[in-house]
Amino acid sequence: MQPVFSDQAWSVLEPLIEGVRPKGKTPPRNLRRTISVIFWHHQNGAKWRVLPSGFGPWWIAAQLFICWSKPGVWERLSEKLRGTDPAPGMVFPDGTTIRAHHKAAGATKKGDTMNVTGIVRRLAAHVEVLAPGPA
Repeated sequence: MQPVFSDQAWSVLEPLIEGVRPKGKTPPRNLRRTISVIFWHHQNGAKWRVLPSGFGPWWIAAQLFICWSKPGVWERLSEKLRGTDPAPGMVFPDGTTIRAHHKAAGATKKGDTMNVTGIVRRLAAHVEVLAPGPA
């Protein structure tokens, strides 16, 4: 399966990811493919388990997304990516409205990934703009 973003977009994104990702004992394998899966998932709204088979095991991307959500990696990546802004008017904010149950009006829980979902969706849109169109 083709990556969600071009080689040029990955060349911009990769150093930013390396600067913000947690340093563990072993670095993530196939980081480009895993980030592609995460972006594809947030762009399309599909369930993790129904990802196309060409993206590899769904649980690897889901686990990385959750593990990076808790320490704020996606927020830091979003902040770093703001320095590479495309021309004004090229990024369109998501206009989705989500109504919550009246009992869901409390503060976010520690490690909650709901706020991160919007951040990753905007990151994916931003990376798409960085990638040049088909020649």
